[in-house]
Amino acid sequence: MASGDFCSPGEGMEILQQVCSKQLPPCNLSKEDLLQNPYFSKLLLNLSQHVDESGLSLTLAKEQAQAWKEVRLHKTTWLRSEILHRVIQELLVDYYVKIQDTNVTSEDKKDFVWMRARLQQEVEEQLKKKCFTLLCYYDPNSDADSETVKAAKVWKLAEVLVGEQQQCQDAKSQQKEQMLLLEKKSAAYSQVLLRCLTLLQRLLQEHRLKTQSELDRINAQYLEVKCGAMILKLRDRLEGAIHLQEQDMENSRQVLNSYEVLGEEFDRLVKEYTVLKQATENKRWALQEFSKVYR
Repeated sequence: MASGDFCSPGEGMEILQQVCSKQLPPCNLSKEDLLQNPYFSKLLLNLSQHVDESGLSLTLAKEQAQAWKEVRLHKTTWLRSEILHRVIQELLVDYYVKIQDTNVTSEDKKDFVWMRARLQQEVEEQLKKKCFTLLCYYDPNSDADSETVKAAKVWKLAEVLVGEQQQCQDAKSQQKEQMLLLEKKSAAYSQVLLRCLTLLQRLLQEHRLKTQSELDRINAQYLEVKCGAMILKLRDRLEGAIHLQEQDMENSRQVLNSYEVLGEEFDRLVKEYTVLKQATENKRWALQEFSKVYR
């Protein structure tokens, strides 16, 4: 992809995503983000041509690499001098301890010139002991080897340690890449989970509405049946009451026919008959109205 072109679908998108994930770790962007922001994608692509994987500019990264090289060189030189200084210090301490011993030999009490001539040999012996000690610490099985084998292993120890250090650095780099990939997948999975939850909520709402409609229909049917049963029960009661009222009317009519000649007593019976007749008519009307509703 040319530096002046925008990121179109299917063109350079994979490369740009790799650039964002490796050279620009904070920019963990998806394809949708890059497609929706073409100018920003162009800026990232141009920026990636001037920085390394750590985010430093190429010029600064080169200067930093040279500076670290010089630091390692000076550090190696300093460590050599420091080791020699400490070994000589240890030899001097041992020497001053020995001259305080009453059983020290005359050879250990010679002058400074003799001690300086002997110093190189003593330093070499001390360095050899320390190297063998370091080797045995790294590889305990080397303790049973001869000095020749130990010397050969010590000669290669630095190279072995450098190789292991490089393996550790490679493992850390792989772990970092895996963490970035894990973060990217976690973000993607979170988005998918959010969409699934939204869809599930919508389906649940639709199901709830359908269930509510069905429940309302069932309740309406239940109320309709219950009302019908109550109407039938009321009609039966009204018919029974009407039947009783008709019997009372018939009895009253017979009484009226029998006691028509009784004067005031007759008037009272007429009023009672009228009340009974009016009550019967009212119940009959109520029964007709309930029958209309039921039908």
